[in-house]
Formats: sequence, structure tokens, C-alpha cells
Amino acid sequence: MRIDWWILLFVWVVSTGILFFIPKHKIRLAVVAFLFNQIITFLIGLVVVELRMIEYPVRLFASINRTSLTFEYYAFPVVCAAFNVWYPKSRGNLFQLGYYVGYSSLLTILEVMIEKYTHLIKYLHWEWYISWITIGVALFITRLFCTWFFAKRRKI
Repeated sequence: MRIDWWILLFVWVVSTGILFFIPKHKIRLAVVAFLFNQIITFLIGLVVVELRMIEYPVRLFASINRTSLTFEYYAFPVVCAAFNVWYPKSRGNLFQLGYYVGYSSLLTILEVMIEKYTHLIKYLHWEWYISWITIGVALFITRLFCTWFFAKRRKI
């Protein structure tokens, strides 16, 4: 088995492990963030692959879909769920901005390393900063949706 498949297995195991650390009282928030982020990554991922900006040479279910099932449908939505569960809403704006920057940067660094040293992803017409921006925007949009979804209902 090539190293690429071991990395995919590792990502699935780590992503599943993250789910076990979500507090029980925040499971609904995690599920909403996970599912909403899947919608975003499904749409953006298909567009990016169809426009031949990114290619995934090694992937699960290669005959069905040219996107990365592992990243776009599982790993990133799990990270986004964790992002929303532990979001520092009681901290200042600068700390919250740093939270976005930290998550986006870490995920981008991992993606660039995977792109450079494996066959899991290949940038065709793509750069690391585009990943950083799209990851940050996806986290932000998902956070906005979760905030709206769980807002207290006002009586009219």
C-alpha cells in the first residue's frame, strides 16, 4: 500500500477521533456546522475540479467523483464542526480573528505539504493563498450560518 493511502486512512482516523472530543451539549452545533460546511465544500470543490484548477490523482471512489471525498466531505467539515464548537465567542475581536487565521493557516500548511510530498492533490491553476482564503471564507460563512441558526427566537 502506497504512502498516499496510509495518509488517507490516517486523516479518516484523526477526523473521527476529533468527533469524540465534542462535548455532548454541543453536538447539535457540531452537526449543523458539519452538514452546512459539506454543502459549501461540495459546491466549491466540484467547481474547482471541473475548471481543472486542482486535481486529486489518488482519491477514494475515483470512478464516481473527481473531488477528494476525504477532505471535502469529511475531514474539513469535521474541522469546521470543531471550529464552531470551540469558537471563542466571549473573547475579543482580535482573538477571534486570530482563531480564523490560525485554523486557515494550519489547514493550508497541511494541504501544501500534502500537495508537495504526495499524489493526493495537485495544484494546476491554484496557489496556497487561494486555499487559505477559501478555507477562511468557508469557516466564516459556516460560523455565520450557525450563529443565525441557533439565535434566540424573538416574539413579534
